[in-house]
Amino acid sequence: MSRIVIDEERCKGCLLCTLACPKEIVVQSSRFNQQGYKVVEVAPGEESKCTGCASCAMVCPDVAITVWKTVKPKKSEEAAHV
Repeated sequence: MSRIVIDEERCKGCLLCTLACPKEIVVQSSRFNQQGYKVVEVAPGEESKCTGCASCAMVCPDVAITVWKTVKPKKSEEAAHV
């Protein structure tokens, strides 16, 4: 399952990732980090909608987002398992 991990201590709450997410699952949270910034999170219950597209990570100016993408088998591998 694809997912993102947000380093809340690096996040400055700019919300660029919320605009970049095509599934609109990255949202501002109610938590603050140690610097006093309101951080982002994946909306509770929406984690499975992440496609691992990395749009959020590419626009993050603070490099606060790590993307874990599920590797899908290639068509030739799928045919071999049939």
